Amino acid sequence: MTTRYKGALPALTALGPLLALLIAGTFFASQSNRFLSGQNFSLILQQVMVVGVIAIGQTLIILTAGIDLSCGMAMALGSVVATKFAVDYGLHPLLAVPCGIVACVLIGYVNGALVTAIRLPPFIVTLGTMNIAFAVTQIYSQAQTVTGLPESMTFFGNTFQVGATSVTYGTVLMLALYALTWLFLRETAPGRHVYAVGNNPEAARLTGIATGRVLVGVYMGAGLLYGMAAMLSVARMGVGDPQAGQTDNLDSITAVVLGGTSLFGGRGSLLGTLVGVLIVGVFRNGLTLMGVPSVVQILVTGILVILAVATDQLTHKKG
Repeated sequence: MTTRYKGALPALTALGPLLALLIAGTFFASQSNRFLSGQNFSLILQQVMVVGVIAIGQTLIILTAGIDLSCGMAMALGSVVATKFAVDYGLHPLLAVPCGIVACVLIGYVNGALVTAIRLPPFIVTLGTMNIAFAVTQIYSQAQTVTGLPESMTFFGNTFQVGATSVTYGTVLMLALYALTWLFLRETAPGRHVYAVGNNPEAARLTGIATGRVLVGVYMGAGLLYGMAAMLSVARMGVGDPQAGQTDNLDSITAVVLGGTSLFGGRGSLLGTLVGVLIVGVFRNGLTLMGVPSVVQILVTGILVILAVATDQLTHKKG
């Protein structure tokens, strides 16, 4: 009997974030009659779509027992590069957008190269590149918002109707990226290598996995996702904002941890991260509907992070 229940524990643990989301949704539905509307659900997804895509890249890195503090600033740099290339230099959006994405991928490459070649801690590396990306963004944009964008660059901010509910194309893109990355991690050998490196890098190396290549690939893949998030940010705000993304690193880490991905690496899922993103979005939306000040919302988010990390720590020790 005991063995049978122990075998069920991982499944029960995986259901924890989903249960927390359902409890939060039930509570806020009882506090506001506007919470359960389709338009409000669409608004929540729209509000979290940028952080949601950043959190995909953050998940990949945390699965390898790393962390990325530079994600928000990389996203801001990518958005400014793409919009300035389109507006100031007259480059076609189909060429300008890849330039912004490449800028984010380059930051990912630098992060991965420093972590693998010099063996610096990811926290220190990404703290440094966060400040570098912030400074480069401010210098390149002269701290000025880029306006007058071509309509095609704001496409993902447009909406279509599902019944009486307006849904943004950006929301669809976010969900598609979650599905594709989930399939990559679950169904491909490189995806399984990500888990192997995070679980035990030395054992992974002895089985023939090129751990250095995996890590560099993970950081570059995360950079690619930050570039996609940059385009969603541009589409949502309609401008290239050099001040964007300043709290997105902490928001993305919050979502990943709330979704059950272990900070020790090797354990977690993209579906859990999506639930974590929704938990953050639901809490902020629900508290706003209740008229709770934004500073209290930040307080609640901080408490949630501490509880999630404490749970991860206790689970790791028991394991």
